[in-house]
Amino acid sequence: MDKGDIVKYPPTSTVGKVTDIKSEDGIVWVKLDRTNLYYRESLLVPADPSEYKTTSFKEMQGKAFKGTATVRDLNRMEEEVDISEMMPSGGG
Repeated sequence: MDKGDIVKYPPTSTVGKVTDIKSEDGIVWVKLDRTNLYYRESLLVPADPSEYKTTSFKEMQGKAFKGTATVRDLNRMEEEVDISEMMPSGGG
């Protein structure tokens, strides 16, 4: 495995380009550009270049990531919830 190779981490189907390789305590770690995380080399497999899609920063700025909310959204949701109906009754 070399810098610039396209690889996949099968447990999450993460595909990325190798940006760094290091060895620590006999384990080889490979850093991928998509996540900026290190993965054990032994768990990575070569990926087809067609699986690797580059996204520019400009494209990422315009898209909201699924599952994310702004602080304003969270505050509004908090105001909409009436927890008095959810309070446990009885003592213990």
